[in-house]
Amino acid sequence: QVQLVESGGGLVQAGGSLRLSCAASGSIFSRDTMAWYRQAPGKQRELVASIGRYGITYYVDSVKGRFTISRDNAVNRMYLQMTGLKPEDTAVYYCNTFTGNYAWGQGTQVTVSS
Repeated sequence: QVQLVESGGGLVQAGGSLRLSCAASGSIFSRDTMAWYRQAPGKQRELVASIGRYGITYYVDSVKGRFTISRDNAVNRMYLQMTGLKPEDTAVYYCNTFTGNYAWGQGTQVTVSS
C-alpha cells in the first residue's frame, strides 16, 4: 500500500516562501498524475496543483505565478515551491494522486501571518 508523507510546512510572514515535499512509498508513483491539495479551517479540501507523469502541470487560479509543482520520479518525491505567500494560503497541505486514490497522509501545516 502506498504511503504519503508531507513535510516542509511552517510559519512564515506574508511574502515569504516555503518548499513542501511529498514522499511516496511504492513503485507506482511514477505512473500517476500527482497533486497537492489544501484544507483551510472550516473549509473543504481543495486542489491546488497537479503534475502529470510527463510533467504537464495545472494550477488553481489563486496560486498561478506563485507556486511551482515538480516531481522526481527516480526517488518517488513531489514538491511544491511556494513564493509570495498570502494569509489566505494558510492551510494544511496534502499530497495524493489527482483522483485521491491513496490513503491521505497527515499533511503539513502552512501558516502565513500578515
